[in-house]
Amino acid sequence: MSSASKVETLSEVAPVAAEAANRPREAAIRVAVLAALGRPAQLLKVAVLPLWGSKFRVNVWTGESETGNRIPNSYFVTADEKGAILQSDPPLQKLY
Repeated sequence: MSSASKVETLSEVAPVAAEAANRPREAAIRVAVLAALGRPAQLLKVAVLPLWGSKFRVNVWTGESETGNRIPNSYFVTADEKGAILQSDPPLQKLY
């Protein structure tokens, strides 16, 4: 018996909740990028990678491609201590 609807398991949900608690700055950046960009179809994750100081790489991962997952949007952002985005290259704009 297979179900057509996807049910999130604890192992899929717990890491996101744990990261939000342990890394509130990265979680705030993730929320701000999705708020500015919109939610792409088949969104898998938004990876926020700390680089140095207040600089971060943000990759938006989707499962839209026939060949597998892809990164349709990638940004180099500067954020303050609370995760508010001060600058983005390329600029964030509504795409979805």
